[in-house]
Amino acid sequence: MPCDQCVGIEQEFGRREVQRQQRDYRRKGAPPTTRLLIEALLEAGVEDQTVLDIGGGVGALQHALLKAGASHAQSVEGSSAYLEVARQEADRLGVADRIQAVQGDFVQLADSIGEADIVTLDRVICCYDNMGGLVAESARRARRRYGLVYPRDLWWLRPAFAASNLLLRLRRRPFRVFLHPTAAVEAVIAGHGLKKSFHRNRGLWQVVLFSA
Repeated sequence: MPCDQCVGIEQEFGRREVQRQQRDYRRKGAPPTTRLLIEALLEAGVEDQTVLDIGGGVGALQHALLKAGASHAQSVEGSSAYLEVARQEADRLGVADRIQAVQGDFVQLADSIGEADIVTLDRVICCYDNMGGLVAESARRARRRYGLVYPRDLWWLRPAFAASNLLLRLRRRPFRVFLHPTAAVEAVIAGHGLKKSFHRNRGLWQVVLFSA
């Protein structure tokens, strides 16, 4: 992740925005696409398994899987505000002692991050320009399941993403969004021996689970 994008993530997902998401999480639970990925993982089985949640936000995936019987979770998150809120929610839900949180760019930290039974990236690929590095390093660490929520590869989303980035540029904000081709994402995943076992489209998003 370029330094500008690291700074951009801190700005876009700062304290005010993250606290708003925390309030939504407490009122309504995880967003629909996150719930769909959680349900797919629970159906596949999570008992006594380890979790690596990359870009975990307020921690909805980690919390749900730990409450369902996963043994331990590691969170790698670029936003310090997200990490703080995720810690608060883990304390509230009684799972904080089973989560290890690390702040930073996952690709840069990858050599220090071990494997896990379940690896998840919920709305993360679209925040990262180096899709190949991110997907390869994360898929390599998935022993059993690899779960993603990321934008669908729709032609009309490309001008929408371009317009969003233009607006960000005009506002002099370094954060950018990326629409990576589904075929390219899946080719990297397939290269690590993972096969698609679940796929659902929800609006702009696709929820996908791969299994070893």
